[in-house]
Amino acid sequence: MASARSAKEERIRYIQGDLFTYPGTDSLAHCISEDCHMSAGIAAIFKKKFGGVQELLNQKKETGDVAVLKRENRYVYYLITKNKYFHKPTYDNLRKSLETMKIHCLNNAVTCISMPKIGCGLDRLNWSKVSTMLDEVFEDTDVSITVYTL
Repeated sequence: MASARSAKEERIRYIQGDLFTYPGTDSLAHCISEDCHMSAGIAAIFKKKFGGVQELLNQKKETGDVAVLKRENRYVYYLITKNKYFHKPTYDNLRKSLETMKIHCLNNAVTCISMPKIGCGLDRLNWSKVSTMLDEVFEDTDVSITVYTL
């Protein structure tokens, strides 16, 4: 059991601080709804900082997919975990979105992703379950994940 835990700790690092102080080379990830509403929580900050709402909508992604913006030398991943902004995500939809993001990472040589505790703010998923899911999804990759908490 100890070896599994140490592998998880290596894959997922925790930093207390502002997500937007991340290294400029890290890609970013967070959860949104299919309608790209992004009016509250950290999604509103992503919307203000990176724009591109129409670009995201034009990708016509559905729940369980990931929409992607390229900003400078990194990707910004929008994990689509629910249909409408007022819905709540399911663990199954989050896992599908993470699997889709993993494929994009592998195809585009992404090795570092910074994110908040995805799905666990306004969406109220359980971080213990989400962190286990992150570790499982990225288990056989070189992708490292840094989770920022305020």
